[in-house]
Formats: sequence, structure tokens, C-alpha cells
Amino acid sequence: MGVDRLRMSTYDRVAGLRLEIESYELAGLQRDVSSDFTRRTTIVSLHGAGETGVGEDVTYDGDEQERQQRRGAVHDLKGHHTIDSFSELLGSLDLFPGGDPGAATWLPHRLWAFESAALDLALRQSGDTFAAVLGREPRPVSFVVSMRIGEPPRIDRLLGLLERYPGTRFKLDPTSGWDEALVSELARLGVVDTVDLKGAYRGTVVDQPADAALYRLVAEGLPGAWIEDPDLSTPEAAEVLEPHRDRITWDAIIHSVSDIEALPFRPRTLNFKPSRFGTLRALFDAYDHCERHEIAVYGGGQFELGPGRGQIQYLASLLHPDGPNDVAPSGFNDPLPGPGLPSSPLAPTPSETGFRWASDGLPPGAAGRTV
Repeated sequence: MGVDRLRMSTYDRVAGLRLEIESYELAGLQRDVSSDFTRRTTIVSLHGAGETGVGEDVTYDGDEQERQQRRGAVHDLKGHHTIDSFSELLGSLDLFPGGDPGAATWLPHRLWAFESAALDLALRQSGDTFAAVLGREPRPVSFVVSMRIGEPPRIDRLLGLLERYPGTRFKLDPTSGWDEALVSELARLGVVDTVDLKGAYRGTVVDQPADAALYRLVAEGLPGAWIEDPDLSTPEAAEVLEPHRDRITWDAIIHSVSDIEALPFRPRTLNFKPSRFGTLRALFDAYDHCERHEIAVYGGGQFELGPGRGQIQYLASLLHPDGPNDVAPSGFNDPLPGPGLPSSPLAPTPSETGFRWASDGLPPGAAGRTV
């Protein structure tokens, strides 16, 4: 690590970048994905000085996405800004007019869409690349394919992917329906890098309450896998995972440095989803915190359909290319992924300027539909 990087925080490297905004617009993307739902996101495009910067709002509520798109460009963003002053402006706006009940949960997702678009625009207007501003070289990105395997659990889709894309690694979501035979088969295949126990989720369709028997089954049966987001609130669950504490990692509850500091113990690694942090400052401060405390990081996604996917791949390429990054090209999230998808590691494809991947690896025609 160079002396300059130690002296200057990651956020300081982008905070003073200037941008001019003349207008902005919103466009919807829609696509059926592998978790049996129709994903809707919103592309934020900021225009100024002949350039356009893009970001993607990954709020999960499809109705809210449609409401935002119908409202259109209701905020006054015009003017000359820096990244830092634009972030302050966003913080003063009501990004969920009408008092939407989920606003507190969704706000980081919306902030990230505008902040990532602002970073892209600022870099395009200055003619710089994100890599150059951070002083890092893009490297090939290792990635895993994240999936649930149904109830009752079946590995047919996983086997189909392995047949079409040998060497694919996976992040799987265990449920209480898993049994020893299933875990033994997964162990034999040797393709699981992470098991996401979903124990940190509350009030969602993917909630998986603490299950000591399940935790023991996957911890012992898949000894090489990271154990993500366990629920350690019960003595039984905590006791079962105590011998495996060095494999425990966290995702859903990580939104800031304070969340990292509040963990019950310092983990070896963490999963960062940029849209959970909301602001560039919160995300980059967390990266710096982990670097200082020797906590490794890997990246995660939110079923991005457009430029947001490439942006998290870009971050992974610069900051944690070798981890079990849950940033596979979007085509792997299709119910039946087609041919022609790239294999891991993903070759770096940064755009000539800006905070944007030149391609997210989708074959022609596979991108989400603009609505």
C-alpha cells in the first residue's frame, strides 16, 4: 500500500470532484429473475455539459419503483456541485414524497442510485476513470452464482449450470428443508463457496429463523464454505457455530462503520452491498475501516438489471477481486440462464471515462426492458 493511499481516505479521493447537472430523467427496467419474482429497478440518468452519468435504484418494492417513474424528475438538482455537496443536497430532499411506509428501509437504495450516477457524471465531465482516481488497477473479478434451490430443495438448476458452465462457484441459501443427503451431494460436487443463512432478515419472503440443526448440518457438511448472516440470538445456534466462528461473515446488517463495530466479534471478512450503504462516504469509509483492521471484503448485488451491476463489478475489480463476489453477470439471474455468459474470473471492462463497466457481460438482447 502506497504512502499516499494511507494519507488520503478513499472518500477524499472523490469528494471534491466537480459536476454540472442540467437535468435528469428516470427509466424503468423489468425482468423475471431466478427467485420467482419480477424484478423492477429504475435507472437514474443525470445530464450536464454534454455528458450523462447513470445509477440504478434497486429498491425491491415494484410498486414504489413504478410510483417513482410516474412522478418523474421532481427534484431540483440543477447547478454546479462537488460530489460532497451533491450528497448533502440529496440528504436534504424528500426522496419518497407521499410518506411511503418503506422509505426508511429503501432510502439507501435510492441514495446510491443518485450518488453513483453523480460519480459517473463527474468522472465523465472531467475525463477521468474511477480506477485512476482511486489509484488502483482493475483486476479480473472472481464471482459466484447466488441461488435458492427451492422447497423441497433440488439441485437440478445448479447441475444444469455446471453442465453449461463448468467451474461455476455458488452461494446458496440453506433452509430447514435441507437434509444430510443434499449436503453430502453438494460436498461431493465441491462448488459451494458461501452458505447464506438469512438469519439477519426480518419480515421478508426469505426469512430463515435460527435453526441449530440446520446450522450444524451446513457448517460441518460444507467445511470450506463461508457462513453468512447466521442468527446467533439463541444459545443453541450460537453454541453450534462457536467452533466455526472464523468462517462467519455478515451482509444484511452492514450499512456503515458503526454496524461493523457493533458486531459480536471481528470477522475475517464481510459482504458489502454498496446500495445498502447509500452514500459514497459511508461505503468508502467502511472499506477504509476494513483495510485498517485487516478485515477482508467481498461484494454482493441486489438483482441489478442495468448499469448498477457493472458498477459493483467495477468496485470488486479494484477493491476485492479475489473474494467470493456475488456479482455474477445479470444473465445468471435468469430462471434459465442461456449460453454465451462469461465465466469466472470476469475480465475487467471499465469504460474509458466514468464509473461504469463497458458491459455487464450480458449477451445481446438479454438486458432488461425499458418501460
